[in-house]
Amino acid sequence: MQTIQIQAEQFFELLKLKDTSMWEIFAQMIDGNEKEIIFTDQEEKILFTYILPSNREKLEEDRKEFSKQFADKLANLN
Repeated sequence: MQTIQIQAEQFFELLKLKDTSMWEIFAQMIDGNEKEIIFTDQEEKILFTYILPSNREKLEEDRKEFSKQFADKLANLN
């Protein structure tokens, strides 16, 4: 499995500038092989990881699950 390290702050700033979602970027990275994406801070400490699936169908399932979990966390903050 290929490992890709991404500096989180720069990545999310780039997404804002390009007005695109991380899911669109992830979809472009799919090539039939799973990839481990490691998001790090500026000191290269691991913030979180994501296993990019080998197909778009699984990516869509992941996106839906992420959206649900994110909405649930936001609801619990209120």
